[in-house]
Amino acid sequence: MQGLADKLIVGELVWVWPWFLLALPLPLLVYRFAPARSVASGLALRVPDLSRFTMDGNGDEGGRLDRLAVLLLVATWCALLLAAARPQALGEPIDVASDGRDLLMAIDISPSMEAADIVSGNRRTTRIAVVREVARAFVEGRGSDRLGLILFGSSAYVQTPLTSDHETVQHFVGEAVTGLAGDATAIGDAIGLSVKRLRERQETSRVLVLLTDGRNSAGSLAPLQAAELAAESGIRIYTIGIGGEHGRRGLIDLMGGAQEIDEATLTGVAEATGGQYFRARNRDDLAAVYAQIDQLEPSEEPGERLRPIKELHVWPLSVALLLSILWAWRRSHSGVVL
Repeated sequence: MQGLADKLIVGELVWVWPWFLLALPLPLLVYRFAPARSVASGLALRVPDLSRFTMDGNGDEGGRLDRLAVLLLVATWCALLLAAARPQALGEPIDVASDGRDLLMAIDISPSMEAADIVSGNRRTTRIAVVREVARAFVEGRGSDRLGLILFGSSAYVQTPLTSDHETVQHFVGEAVTGLAGDATAIGDAIGLSVKRLRERQETSRVLVLLTDGRNSAGSLAPLQAAELAAESGIRIYTIGIGGEHGRRGLIDLMGGAQEIDEATLTGVAEATGGQYFRARNRDDLAAVYAQIDQLEPSEEPGERLRPIKELHVWPLSVALLLSILWAWRRSHSGVVL
């Protein structure tokens, strides 16, 4: 038991107005100390007393009914006081999200992302495999931010809209498959789609993290033109170019030509919006890039923790109602009139 100031807390149960319980002996005090009523002619009001419910000492049926009536009245009074004290049950604590950032991740899934030129540990692996792993870890650490995922190749599409459900975003990052959006790279369209999604949001901190291994080769919107739209909407863009140390040339020409990373354009896009361009040549580089973005755009701390409250006064109030009905029924069958 703790805290009897304005509330009484007993384990998971809270009594909002516990001082009502102090009235528990009130009927007994009235019965014991109130002056006996006198019956006089002409009185307009007759006050009932409990003398009719006292035991007659003979143990007959009438006496038992009187005793039961008194017990019902006492129980009804107790139930009413419990309801008046307003009991509440505390639920499990829940985090209330604060106003975090709106952050979109745009990931290139053109076929060149299958190039196995990224060193991860002691082995080489594909670019997309490393991106899936590191981006999932990035999502996990974003606190109360609202995250979304855009995948792009020849065209861009929203895989996950902005949401606080980070597990869903992680799932779709892990399910990203190359080639589904075409063989080319529409960087400008990916930025344009991101701007459209982000500027619909309230004017909080809006961020786009765009990752690619090539240059803009498709779409109707040039990257720098899309960056101007982003800057007008107050959206910062961080760009990441990914590719192995000895091959900044994408997938060597089995699929229609090499795609060298256009670092000048990616740098221009980032600088036009107040962001920054990063180069990642291996897994450690990519992890460091996302860690640096975490520092540049720190995630908001989780909001306060609240415990939902369930009102319980209806239960003792219902008990009081049932007891009073039972008392009235017993009184009508016992012949006792109050």
